[in-house]
Amino acid sequence: MAISQAMCTSFKVGLLNGNFNFGSGTSQVYKIALFTSSATLGAATTAYSTSNEVTGTGYTAGGKTLTVAAVPTSSGTTAYLDFSDVTWASSTITARGALIYLADGATNPAVAVLDFGADKTSTSGDFTIQFPTADASSAIIRIA
Repeated sequence: MAISQAMCTSFKVGLLNGNFNFGSGTSQVYKIALFTSSATLGAATTAYSTSNEVTGTGYTAGGKTLTVAAVPTSSGTTAYLDFSDVTWASSTITARGALIYLADGATNPAVAVLDFGADKTSTSGDFTIQFPTADASSAIIRIA
């Protein structure tokens, strides 16, 4: 069992097929779900699954809806986008990683896996995912 930070390969194929839209006016909903250290997530992950998803006070299966902080943009030859930080308030949970996915109600295709590097815990407090700076070298989703 391991969690490896990666942009999912199936997401890259889906981009080329026109299955993902992060621009303004899109009706697509993106979510982020938290997973335990027992999960196996990485570049080969194709879809959201409840297997080894965290449970606990303040957490609902499927995770939280993400907000695209700014429409996709570019700098030099790199295109990128950013999400607003997300918080599970007053929660008691332990997570080792997360999965960003398109909540389409059918296949829930994977976008990216986040590896926290170690278990992160909240105890009757806030569990927050702070996304990196939105630029060509740090943004959570970037294509060079």
